[in-house]
Amino acid sequence: MHVFKARFCPHSARKRDTGMNRLRVAISVVTFISWCAPLSLAQTGCKPQDPGGYVEGFASSQQPGKVNVSLNLHCDSGLYSGELRLRLAAGSDIVTEAALEDGAMRRHSVAADDKGSPELRRTSDAKTSSSAETLSLTKAQWHEDLAFFARELPKRHANAFHSISRERFEAEVGELDQRLDQLNSDEIYVGMDRIANLIGDGHTYIRFPEDYAHLPINIARFGDDYRVVATANGNEKALGARVIKIADTPTARAHEMLLALTPSDETGVLRNARANGFLTAGILLHGIGIVRDRNLVRYAFADDDGKEFTVDVHSVTRSEKPNWAYPYKEAPLFRQRPDEDFWYTYVPESHSVYCSFRGYKDLGQHSKGLFDLINQQHPDKLVIDMRMNGGGDYNVGLRHMVHPIRDIADINRKGHLFVLIGPDTFSAAMSNSAHFRYQTNAILVGQQIGEKPNSYQEAREMKLPNSHWTVRYSVKFYKFVDNGENLIRPDQEIIPSWDDYKSAHDPVLDWVLNYKQ
Repeated sequence: MHVFKARFCPHSARKRDTGMNRLRVAISVVTFISWCAPLSLAQTGCKPQDPGGYVEGFASSQQPGKVNVSLNLHCDSGLYSGELRLRLAAGSDIVTEAALEDGAMRRHSVAADDKGSPELRRTSDAKTSSSAETLSLTKAQWHEDLAFFARELPKRHANAFHSISRERFEAEVGELDQRLDQLNSDEIYVGMDRIANLIGDGHTYIRFPEDYAHLPINIARFGDDYRVVATANGNEKALGARVIKIADTPTARAHEMLLALTPSDETGVLRNARANGFLTAGILLHGIGIVRDRNLVRYAFADDDGKEFTVDVHSVTRSEKPNWAYPYKEAPLFRQRPDEDFWYTYVPESHSVYCSFRGYKDLGQHSKGLFDLINQQHPDKLVIDMRMNGGGDYNVGLRHMVHPIRDIADINRKGHLFVLIGPDTFSAAMSNSAHFRYQTNAILVGQQIGEKPNSYQEAREMKLPNSHWTVRYSVKFYKFVDNGENLIRPDQEIIPSWDDYKSAHDPVLDWVLNYKQ
């Protein structure tokens, strides 16, 4: 998301023959840069009758495709003040020239030799508040947010009713609207997010607000047990214990309740993985009725001898960086260097190169070192670990990973190229896993990917007008599997156990490194 804040004046205060005010704005935006600067388009000031308001829509172009745009424009002390938001594809430099007439804005945008036409329309008066999230809303403002959500989500999603009917969607919205005045903000968030997840795909939901009351323990599921796999300092007593209850609710029941906040048309693997993560989100535990206090939650545990005990866990903000404790002294290879999106190393014992591929940022630059290492070592095996990759731009992955690896003859052979996958391999990582399967001779090892390969994806975002919560939605249907079931299963399934975890053993990587044809 790119935010451009500016104070500016109308291009001309003169009226056209039609009697309509005209505003011409020229903007240059470079991706991955957020900045605030003054922009003077003319020397004349604005007056209350001059054009203004909240304008939103999209710009279509050949290269980045649809670019979501919103402009909040109002007259402030004789000068225009506004906030322009654009959602751009990576690598785009876009220049937009727009005209506001009759409440609608239409002109053209240029990116190098690319051109497109914005379709923007005034939807309300200008917003006087900033874009920061807020919960200090009147009942009327909450109803306005819900109405905006219910109107805009079906309009913007590529096919909002591919899984849920329009009639059910509208009924769910109506039922929430009737209860809205009796709900607190966490209950409202849960109510709206549950409806968003009824759309069904993994990219459509309401993003956690900045303050979502994160409870600093990590819980993972092993069979029927929920275990604490990491804790912030101060809660070490719980480390490794089984989670029996959250407040008075059995953990399995809490997990079942939280499934309502996961995408209804995705696989059970994805839904279960997300629900597990939600067990430590105070906003959800409070909003769904499991706890009374989002910021202080009592968990009940049992140790391996069956002795039960409780720990009161206090929430932390996103800016806080807890010191984490784990049940092992040294992390397994794939959990090391957690702050790096992309790194690699040579494993001499098996004459292999291991690459941790967790993200796509600067992939073109980072992957050069990987291929340099391959050229230096001439390994017998190349292991691409995508188990913790949450996605990005799959075209970038194709260009800088899949295709270059495909073209290395010594590596692109059965038994020499391995891709590690799991439930958290998501979005572009899921897509590139499918590419590795069908365009190379890779063996996929690990667990089933949660996201369906043929589904609605390509996320865009919109902000609710008053709370400024971010709603994500899908704008395109992708198909990455032509035949058979709509899943990406590993060629070799390996499910780590609790004993594997606590001993820092990685059975997935071990299987690969010990593989012999």
